Amino acid sequence: MDNMLVSSWFHLHSTVPLSYVQPPESRPGTASVISGKSIPVVDLGSHDHAETLLQVLRASEEYGFFQVVNHGVSKELMDDTMNIFKEFHGMPELEKISESSKDPNGSCRLYTSREINNKDFVQYWRDTLRHICPPSGEFMEFWPQKPSRYREIVAKYTQEMRALGLKILELICEGLGLDPKYCSGGLSESPLLLGHHYPPCPQPSLTLGTPKHRDPNLVTILFQENDINALQVFKDGEWIVVEPIPYAFVVNIGLFLQIISNGRLIGAEHRVVTNSGTARTTVAYFIRPTKESIIEPAKPLTCFGAPPIYKPIAFDDFLRIFMTKGPDIETFL
Repeated sequence: MDNMLVSSWFHLHSTVPLSYVQPPESRPGTASVISGKSIPVVDLGSHDHAETLLQVLRASEEYGFFQVVNHGVSKELMDDTMNIFKEFHGMPELEKISESSKDPNGSCRLYTSREINNKDFVQYWRDTLRHICPPSGEFMEFWPQKPSRYREIVAKYTQEMRALGLKILELICEGLGLDPKYCSGGLSESPLLLGHHYPPCPQPSLTLGTPKHRDPNLVTILFQENDINALQVFKDGEWIVVEPIPYAFVVNIGLFLQIISNGRLIGAEHRVVTNSGTARTTVAYFIRPTKESIIEPAKPLTCFGAPPIYKPIAFDDFLRIFMTKGPDIETFL
């Protein structure tokens, strides 16, 4: 069963299988969840550039998370994208596996729990479709062809995410006092798309959809469904629920921007909880560097009495270490 997609067997069980039960200290409810507190919301359609920049920078420093509205991506494209991922995850298991196994090198793949699965570790209540989506259009031939409009819709969506991501990065870099284009080029040329599906869970208090973690990238732009509270951000020893806003995107700072900012920005820890009644689908766009890119504190931020607190590391090396050290990688850096 551990080798099967969660969506193929979740409805056959009235309890969570032992391999999915989290240790007591990791289960939902072991740390308090703040009610009534929310992460900042930034209006990207505002004509007050200085105020927008200030809001983005403050949210990145204090929370590592914010939501953006009036971002320029059409509601129609957002609806089409969410629906196409729901259609994909609703297909029969063998068909989904076939559609996501076209590249022997694994540029597109479907997995359950997490990308590197080990039966010695606790499993997570989700299935994920993962593929790279560089601006060149390379590797699109390995994307799923079913549902029938998948490539057409997702290609448009990733183009819009790239434009939005670069706009957000420019605001952040300008706010830090860097060249607004500092993160353009190699630092943002290898984006990744993750389509997560979290089926209903019979015992949400025992398991997680995604564990507490920081993202190994510059920025994540997440599109989540309305009316399902599942994403939580860890701040000051407590969890803040990221309540969905219709047609907004959730933006979170990754570890690489934390490094580039020399610790000024927060690569915030977050997790996903499950629920017993409703399946949840999300689409996450990861802005990542090319493999050979060097991740290090920006030199303009370390010139005036602020020595670098992180050592330089190539993105490829970072990923290799991240897969083994996980949350402990900050100590290594």
